Amino acid sequence: MCLQLYASTKMSFKNIVRELREIKDGIGSMSRRASEGRHSRRNQSHIAPDQPLPPPTDSIEQGQWANLPSELLLDIIRRIEESETLWPARAVVVSCASVCRSWREVIKEVIKTPEQCGRLTFPISLKQPGPRESPLQCFIRRVRATSTYLLFSGQVPSEDGKDKLLLAARKIRRATCTDFVISLVADDFSRASSTYVGKLRSNFLGTKFTIYDSQPPCDVAIQPTSRLSRRFHSKQVSPRVPAFNYRIGTVSYELNVLRTRGPRRMNCIMESIPVSSIEEGGTAPTPPSFPKSFEEQFSSFQVMKGKTAVTYSSSPSPSASPILTPGSPEPLILKNKAPRWHEQLQCWCLNFKGRVTVASVKNFQLVAAVEVSHNVSNEDQEKVILQFGKIGKDIFTMDYRYPLSAFQAFAICLSSFDTKPACE
Repeated sequence: MCLQLYASTKMSFKNIVRELREIKDGIGSMSRRASEGRHSRRNQSHIAPDQPLPPPTDSIEQGQWANLPSELLLDIIRRIEESETLWPARAVVVSCASVCRSWREVIKEVIKTPEQCGRLTFPISLKQPGPRESPLQCFIRRVRATSTYLLFSGQVPSEDGKDKLLLAARKIRRATCTDFVISLVADDFSRASSTYVGKLRSNFLGTKFTIYDSQPPCDVAIQPTSRLSRRFHSKQVSPRVPAFNYRIGTVSYELNVLRTRGPRRMNCIMESIPVSSIEEGGTAPTPPSFPKSFEEQFSSFQVMKGKTAVTYSSSPSPSASPILTPGSPEPLILKNKAPRWHEQLQCWCLNFKGRVTVASVKNFQLVAAVEVSHNVSNEDQEKVILQFGKIGKDIFTMDYRYPLSAFQAFAICLSSFDTKPACE
């Protein structure tokens, strides 16, 4: 019955969404006119008798699309999800989630994580692990004039320039270190903003970097430090924005002052990802959503019963070691894949499968560094988890897969942009 009703409409999915947007625009203009009417009546001199106000109603829920049969609505959302797989067309999926509460609940049911569907849809997807099979392909544009780095979805920049921005970072030089502040937008890098998602901080020599997340790692217990407590009692903290930095990983570069060891050598310790995540049947931490309030973040400080506590430092010191309690899960360690020397080209080479076209000291591939005791096959040990390389002036590709998220991969790649006089 529902399918027959849907077929009789003879309306494409884009037309449906277009009408929904018109409905929302109409509601917005009605509320604006009502507000203007109330403002104009204030100038009148007569007094009207007081009357009880009608109970509030959800005007959007009363729209013509809010009361669709659940089977029909589910079929529509599934068809849109399957047809609009790439940006900018995938914005239609996001538009459906903003129609009303019933549509939003169906979207939550249909849209899967990047690990399950291989697609990026909502902002929280940037904090969730990538797909296990084929990597997600992105590219980074460096803007030298503003010291910013923009992460876009897609293989290469499009001709029309309408690429989907995923994350943005700004490089800030300080007296003893360098910070890369990461945001969801390209014009707001304030830690007091709701778009702030984390940062990367280097030491003085540019040999060690620390990755900080704005939200605590999921499924672990956080122990607040004295610095953390002082921020909680500060009057400058807004109850609706991220207030802390949680250290989730470090990136180290081996010293190479005499330049006798060849290309850069990297070592990444992902403290928020257990090494068991790449073992057979293993899973990586997957946050379901961003913290909605300051109180929700602070509630994560409570020790979770029945779980091994892992203490993540909130101190900005990049040299501090992770504080792991006995029995805590062993973190995942990534190392750069060793290149081979090409006699004819007289240079070090890696197989980037056509995704990197320009030789650069910044190019790298990361694989898992695991011991024999772990249940990880040789094939999985050789699988490239993250690769980064240059394809043009200030344009670089970034391909990542499970168990890294887009945010973690972007932070690791940002470390390659910082000056490293002691490493090359």
